[in-house]
Amino acid sequence: MRLLILLLFFSTTAFAQEIPVRWDELTASDWPKALEKSNRTCILPIGILEKHGMHAPLGSDLIHVREWAARAAKNEYAVVFPDYFYGQVYEAQQQPGTFALPSRVVWDLLDATVKEIARNGFNKIVIVNGHGGNPQLLRYFVQSQLENRRDYAVYFFDPVQEPAFAEKVRKMRKSDPAGDQHGGENETSSLLYLRPDLVKQERATQESGENQKRLASLPNLYTGIWWYASYPNHYAGEGEKASKELGKLLTENKVEALTKALKAVKSDTKTLELQKEYFDRVDKVGVLK
Repeated sequence: MRLLILLLFFSTTAFAQEIPVRWDELTASDWPKALEKSNRTCILPIGILEKHGMHAPLGSDLIHVREWAARAAKNEYAVVFPDYFYGQVYEAQQQPGTFALPSRVVWDLLDATVKEIARNGFNKIVIVNGHGGNPQLLRYFVQSQLENRRDYAVYFFDPVQEPAFAEKVRKMRKSDPAGDQHGGENETSSLLYLRPDLVKQERATQESGENQKRLASLPNLYTGIWWYASYPNHYAGEGEKASKELGKLLTENKVEALTKALKAVKSDTKTLELQKEYFDRVDKVGVLK
C-alpha cells in the first residue's frame, strides 16, 4: 500500500509539472514555473502570409515554424511565443493574400516584441524563421541588439545541413534543387507531412515555377526586383513532385537541430556575460570623451 501511495504521489507530481509550451496556453500561475523550466528562454517563431504556388496554404511558413518550435520545445522545454507573421515580403505584394506591413512598422514591431518578451522575464530569445525573405532582416536585427544596452540576448536559429543528411535528401528528391526555392518540392513535402489537409497538390502545375531569368543582363548586381524578375508567379520549384516521406525527413532534421540549439541556449551564460562586458566598455568610452 505504501508503495502504491508513493507511486501515485510521484505520478501526480510529475503530471502537475507538465505545463504548456505555448505562451498563450500558460496560466498566470504557470508563469514562474515556465521561467524556471525554460531557464528564461523564449522562442519567437516568425512566418509570413504569402502565396506558395497555387497549391499550398498562404500560411505555409507560419505552419512550419509553429510545428518546429512546438516539437522542439517539447524535447527541450522553452516557452513559444504565439503566431507571428510580420516580416519582409514586399516581393509578393502583387499576389492575393500577402500581408506586407510598412518597413518601419516591421522593424519597430519586432523590436517592441522582443523587449516585451524580455520584460516578462525572459533573457534569452531565440528567433526561428520560416520565410526565405527574412534572413537579411533578421541578421541585421540581431546585430543591432548591440546598439543600446539591454539585459537580454537575441539568437537567430540559422541551421546548416550536414553533408550526410544533404545526401539523404538528394537521393529522395525528384526535382532539381537549384530551382526549388519557394512552394516547390521541399516546402510542399513538409506540408504533406504536417498538414496534408491544406495541400491541393493537383493544382501545383497550374502555373510555372521556372526561373524566367529576366535580369540575366545584370551579372554580379543586386536589385530589389530580382525575385519578381525571376519568378513573377511567386513560385519557384515543382510542388507536384513533393512527397510526405521527404517532408518527414526534412521536418525531423529541423526539429532535431532546433532541439540541440535550445539546449545550448539554455545552458549558455557566456553570451549575456560578454554582452554586459561590451556595454560596460562602451559606457567607459563615453566617459573618456
